[in-house]
Amino acid sequence: MFSRLANVFKGILSLFIKDLERKNPEALLELEQENLRKQIANFNQGLAAHAGLAERLMSQVRKQETEERELHARTTAHLRAGNKSAAAQNALRLQTLARELEENRRQLAQAEETYQNLTKAREVAVAAARAKIDALKGAINDLRMKTAMAEMNEMAAGMVSEIGGSGDTLNRLHEMVEEDRTKAAGRARMARDAMDMSEVNLKEAEMDALADQALADFAAKEGIALPGQETSEAPAATRSMGGNPQSESQ
Repeated sequence: MFSRLANVFKGILSLFIKDLERKNPEALLELEQENLRKQIANFNQGLAAHAGLAERLMSQVRKQETEERELHARTTAHLRAGNKSAAAQNALRLQTLARELEENRRQLAQAEETYQNLTKAREVAVAAARAKIDALKGAINDLRMKTAMAEMNEMAAGMVSEIGGSGDTLNRLHEMVEEDRTKAAGRARMARDAMDMSEVNLKEAEMDALADQALADFAAKEGIALPGQETSEAPAATRSMGGNPQSESQ
């Protein structure tokens, strides 16, 4: 029973952690980058230890090669000098040294090959990990951008639906305004048609007649002929004749 409860809690905790990882992929990617750096550091330490072993083998091989040349020279010298016992001992030591040198050379070649393979494997693994990290970075950035675009599209869709929902209200308001405007225009027309224009026209005619009479009086007083009216010479003649009797009586 306790194991089942433990599994339930583990499942809930796993779902919670998975949800956190899904919401924060950058943090998870940064953690993996840090793990990669640690792995590279540990691998480099092992590679350095292996390189140190190869260097020791190389140093030992060089030392044995020098000793081999010296033993070969001493064996040759004792043999030529007739020192058979000394030559035999040097020859035995040279034979043993040759076997050790051959084994060390073989181990050195294997160590060098292993070092090169490990170095190449490290470079390939690091390049693959970095390529995957770069791809994940691009994917995360694309995810963020697409998420933002989706949120903007959803917001725009919500705005469109809200505006569409208020379209009925706007239509009703437009109909009410048009109805009131039509009624006001009708009232204005009815008021205009109901207005008694006879008195206005009569007043206007009287004003025009008075204006024409005033203009005629002014023209007659000044002796100016109005357009469309013939000039009358009688008044002038009358005025001239009226002045002559007075001059004759004088």
